[in-house]
Amino acid sequence: QVQLVESGGGLVQAGGSLRLSCAASGRTFSIYDMGWFRQAPGKEREFVAAISWRGSSTYYADSVKGRFTISRDNAKNTLYLQMNSLKPEDTAVYYCAKSPDAYVTNWPFKVGSWGQGTQVTVSS
Repeated sequence: QVQLVESGGGLVQAGGSLRLSCAASGRTFSIYDMGWFRQAPGKEREFVAAISWRGSSTYYADSVKGRFTISRDNAKNTLYLQMNSLKPEDTAVYYCAKSPDAYVTNWPFKVGSWGQGTQVTVSS
């Protein structure tokens, strides 16, 4: 069973940047699509970005397109989310997610397991 641990969250001013990381345990990280979701207070969890298991395809929510970049390092079993030009409305708990299907890219992204989340707060 792959465990996912996010890090890199924090407090940043509007216009600033943060890079989130998601460290995955186990040796099968590289064969699963991975994604990021977020949940703001009082709102439903929403999709942010996803990347295929080979890293050749990426998908973004319209709200973050052009500002956020998802990437992965399969040798380090780590998923990243580079967030630039942050806005107060990006404030949320950000969750790493793993697809349940190996060697398959599904769109919309399917979630098989979640990390525990990391808080991102953007001040105006």
